[in-house]
Amino acid sequence: MANKRLAAVTHLAFADEKDYNRGRYRGIALVSLKNEDFGSFNKELIDLLDESDMREFEWKKLYGARERFAALKMIDFAIKKAITGSIRIDTLTWDTRDSRHKVKGRDDIANLQRMYHHLFKNVLCDKWPDGRIWQLFPDENTALDWNRIQDFLDFKSTKTEVRRDLFSKGKFNLRLKREFRIECITSCESNKTPFVQLADLFVGLSIYSRSCFDRYTNWKVRNTNQCALFTDDQATLLKLSKSDQERCLVLDEFDKKCKKHRLGVSLKTARGLKTFDHSKPINFWWYEPQYELDKAPCRVRK
Repeated sequence: MANKRLAAVTHLAFADEKDYNRGRYRGIALVSLKNEDFGSFNKELIDLLDESDMREFEWKKLYGARERFAALKMIDFAIKKAITGSIRIDTLTWDTRDSRHKVKGRDDIANLQRMYHHLFKNVLCDKWPDGRIWQLFPDENTALDWNRIQDFLDFKSTKTEVRRDLFSKGKFNLRLKREFRIECITSCESNKTPFVQLADLFVGLSIYSRSCFDRYTNWKVRNTNQCALFTDDQATLLKLSKSDQERCLVLDEFDKKCKKHRLGVSLKTARGLKTFDHSKPINFWWYEPQYELDKAPCRVRK
C-alpha cells in the first residue's frame, strides 16, 4: 500500500518553522516543487553545501563568512529555479502583538497548526496545477506530532467522518488528505534534507528582516558612508554583532537579487521582506487578522 501511495505522488513540499512560541515575530516556510525535479535539484543543493564545506546550513548559526557564502549560494539556487517556475518558496509570518494574537492564554501550538492550514491552502491548493498529489516533508524538530498525523491519514481516512473544523481537539483532521491532497507525511532530519535547510534560510530571513529591520538600516547607513549624518548618540546604534553584520549582508544581497529579477519582494516599504503579489514564486506573506473575530486559539482550561 505504501509503495502504491508514494507512486502516485506528483509534487513534494518541505516545511520548517521558527520561533513558534517565542519572540514577537514567528513564521513557517514551505518549499514546493515537482517530484520529477527533486533528484537533480537535491544534488545541486548538496553540491553547493559541499563547496561551502558545510554539512548543514542553519540560520541560527549564521555567524561568519562560511555560513554567509553558503546562504548566498542557496539564494542563487532558489532564485534561479523560482524564475523558471520550477520551485516555489512561500514564507508566512505573524506578529504576536496584533489584535489576533494578543489574547490571554494563547495556544501557540494550535495557532501554529492554523498557520500551516493557511499556508497549505494558499500553496498546495491554489499555486500549483490541478491534479497534484503531495508528499509533505516537515522537519522532525517541530512542535507538531507529524507521525500521529500520518497515522491518522493511513488508518482513519475511510472510517472517520470529515469535520469542518480542521483543528478538532488540537489536531489536523481529514482535510489534510481530502482538501490539500497530501497523500503522505514523512518527517525528516534537516541535516540530511537540503530543502528543509532552504526553508530554514527563508523563514530565518523573513523573521530577521521584520524583527531587526532597524539593525539592517543602521548597517546599510554605515556601509554607504552616511555615518556623518548621525550624531554621536545615534552613531552608537551602528554597533552590531558579528552575526548581525553577516545576516545584514545576506539580507542586502537577497534584496538586490530580488529587485534584479523583478520578483516583487519589498524590503524597505513594509520594514521587512513582504511580497504584495502572492502569485510570485518567492512569496513573503504577512498574516493579518481577516475580520474582527479572527482570534488566535486559546488553551482550554481543565
